[in-house]
Amino acid sequence: MKAVELAKTYNPRDFEDRIYDFWRAEGCFEPKGNPQRKPYVIVIPPPNVTGVLHMGHGLNNSLQDIVIRFHRMLGDPALWVPGTDHAGIATQNVVERRLRARGIDRRELGREKFTEETWKVALEHKATIIRQLQKIGSSCDWSRERFTLDEGLSRAVREVFVTLYERGLIYKGNYLVNWCSSCGTALSDDEVEHQEVHGKMYHIRYPFEDGSGFAEIATTRPETLLGDTAVAVNPLDERYKGLVGRRVTLPLTGRTIPVIADSYVDMSFGTGVVKITPAHDPNDWEIGNRHNLERINILTPEGKLSAAVPEKYRGMDVKSAREAVVQDLIEAGLYAGDREHVHQVGHCYRCGTVIEPFLSAQWFVRMRGMADKALAAWRGGKIIFFPRKWENTYVHWLENIRDWCVSRQLWWGHRIPVWTCASCGQTMVLRDDPAACTKCGSSDIRQDEDVLDTWFSSWLWPFSTLGWPEKTADLARFYPTSALVTGYDIIFFWVSRMIMAGLEFMGDVPFRDIYITGLVRDLQGRKMSKSLGNGIDPLEIVGEFGADAMRFTLAFLAAQGQDVLVGKESFGVGSRFANKLWNASRYLLMNLEGRELLDLADVKLGDIDKWIVHRLNETAKTVNEALQNYRFNEAASSCYEFFWNEFCDWYIESTKLSLKSEDGEEKDRAVTLLVSLLEETLRLLHPLLPFITEEIYQKLPGRKVAACAAAAFPLYAENRRYPEEAAAYAVLQELVRGVRTLRSEFTIPPDKRIRVAVKADSGFFACGFLGRHVELLRLLMGASDVRVSAAAPQEGGSIALVGTGFEAFVFIRDVIDVPREIERLKKEIRKAEEYSAQTAKKLSSEGFLSKARPEVIAGQRAKKEETDRRIAKMTEYLADLA
Repeated sequence: MKAVELAKTYNPRDFEDRIYDFWRAEGCFEPKGNPQRKPYVIVIPPPNVTGVLHMGHGLNNSLQDIVIRFHRMLGDPALWVPGTDHAGIATQNVVERRLRARGIDRRELGREKFTEETWKVALEHKATIIRQLQKIGSSCDWSRERFTLDEGLSRAVREVFVTLYERGLIYKGNYLVNWCSSCGTALSDDEVEHQEVHGKMYHIRYPFEDGSGFAEIATTRPETLLGDTAVAVNPLDERYKGLVGRRVTLPLTGRTIPVIADSYVDMSFGTGVVKITPAHDPNDWEIGNRHNLERINILTPEGKLSAAVPEKYRGMDVKSAREAVVQDLIEAGLYAGDREHVHQVGHCYRCGTVIEPFLSAQWFVRMRGMADKALAAWRGGKIIFFPRKWENTYVHWLENIRDWCVSRQLWWGHRIPVWTCASCGQTMVLRDDPAACTKCGSSDIRQDEDVLDTWFSSWLWPFSTLGWPEKTADLARFYPTSALVTGYDIIFFWVSRMIMAGLEFMGDVPFRDIYITGLVRDLQGRKMSKSLGNGIDPLEIVGEFGADAMRFTLAFLAAQGQDVLVGKESFGVGSRFANKLWNASRYLLMNLEGRELLDLADVKLGDIDKWIVHRLNETAKTVNEALQNYRFNEAASSCYEFFWNEFCDWYIESTKLSLKSEDGEEKDRAVTLLVSLLEETLRLLHPLLPFITEEIYQKLPGRKVAACAAAAFPLYAENRRYPEEAAAYAVLQELVRGVRTLRSEFTIPPDKRIRVAVKADSGFFACGFLGRHVELLRLLMGASDVRVSAAAPQEGGSIALVGTGFEAFVFIRDVIDVPREIERLKKEIRKAEEYSAQTAKKLSSEGFLSKARPEVIAGQRAKKEETDRRIAKMTEYLADLA
């Protein structure tokens, strides 16, 4: 057999694109597998078509790909459904910014042409995102790719809207909503991000109508007094019992408003008297409903003061109006001062504009009934969060859910399927566009101008992507899906709503397992952002280190329930591991020259072979269990430990005796085992490092499957357990490590051969094993002679190492300058004793113990203990050399 040539250096750019094309050509990403097995299905959290993927996407999609490849190799019909989200507000903002840069306003352009422009941007970004997903190795079934605005999903959205309307779960009304004046649309409660703001608490005097004094109120938004329709006190507040029923003059307006009593008022806040603005505060809205108060909307959709306020203030923005109102109050003698005040203020989650409570006609979905079903599904064990702590977020949101405002004053998105007849006023909520009024036949009908919230299409994703509302074969076979891998920031935006939609329209939860990833942060623990300039482009990492290095590093660091802290240099972990895999494989394949691969069934395993088979078997078990339970870091670290530390550093080193043997049959036996073990290891590593494992797999002689991606994942087998050989080899490793450490401490160069005598304890189980492998011990320890017996050597001049069941005598006098080493040891002992004494003094100091942090004290104690152990060890060496 000829040797197989791998390139001298590992360069992922040479083969990653080629390998991905190979997988697609082979149909590796289609849900084949065993048709008798239950399918394993994941739907991708669809990235927004507003830009490119960031490292959070890199983490999320790497972990999804690991899981889907693992289940594909288990023989499950594995399907990963890809797609992208039209991202209403976000995408419209991107397009509007582009247009403004060209001096174009969307209103001048018109709705139809603006939508055309937006489609261009969306498709451009969509293509970029798909290329990026493929670049990192995402093994999605691209024949099933979906977009939340494609024809099929649009049909699903309409079906859901109309069905909910027919069930009485969708309604329209004038309600107080969260309004972003910059985006020009309403937002749901979940789209409002609250930030701490340093503002002011303004104190204002409201004169009584009869001139007998005034009531003093405190507010953070003095401009909203222009929309006040009452002043309220708590009915239990003894200070103000006589005020209820009286009227006050509303400053700057000439209107009078009543003083009312309501238990909502906090007697301890401010003066205990509050202004009530039903159209601009959610709590005031509720009070207004209880007391039948007028609602005065003082704002326009653009965030300017409306015609409902005195003429002087009309057209002002909120900031200017606030300044003008305060100045006018001062001049009127009605301003009682202000003080600094820190409070939470809502901001738009997309553009950062301060949110204004705004009275507007909007469409809402009644959520309480669906939320109760979603809670019952969790309580019944139908869904499981990994880690479990995120169940608290899920439950809290569902228990405190409010109706969902689903209409958005945008042009990009699913237009609300509601038409109104101008002739007879008929409202039509329909699945298909009408040509005329269903009541009077008039063609003068108009569709609602608003679009639906982006999440209204996203919450249908697990079943709409499979063809619903049609009864497709995919829907019947692949719903419910198996798992969802997503971030914790959208548990309420998306995860909870998908569960509600699945139960409402499919009668079952959309997935069972919900794995919540951590956030990707920089090495200082900061969230990655454009403003900090600390983001890492996953494609840049792929270009420099390779996709496998990025994927493996992220998995290695992805401890369940913890954020992932990375810097660019962190990806050296995956890069070094991939390099090790490449170089080790290259070495093995070079040794095929002139050899013949034997039938594996005829190959007899030696002690060392049984040890590595045992370790591979145990590692396969660990990795299987880890990936089944989404413990990605455990799977990655187990693979790393096995391949680098056991297979390469120990087994390959151990086989050098066989490979250098004069016995051709022994060489063939060794090569056959090495190739077989490498092939199985490549399958074990494939979900984590798919490109490099496939590239090497394609070079292996005698492979039985066309692609590593389609090969079987290694499974644990009882008949591959060799606990006795594994325990004995662990003793051999302990012995070798001890001697290697001693060589290092005495800086004995590799070319200096030492003699070692091993005294085994009486009846020690590994004695025979060590005796059979003295040649291997010589190789691994760099020894000229190794003897194993039940008796200690008679000659002196050795240093003794005590191990588990044995004592090793290392004759280092033969290879060192004894007088010089004795002086060195004495000097190091003195230095260590001084350090130990200083540390002991510090640890006995009350001042240090009372002021230092616990972890600092613990660190000092640990250092002293380590120093004392080193002193004892060097003292023993000194005694042995004396």
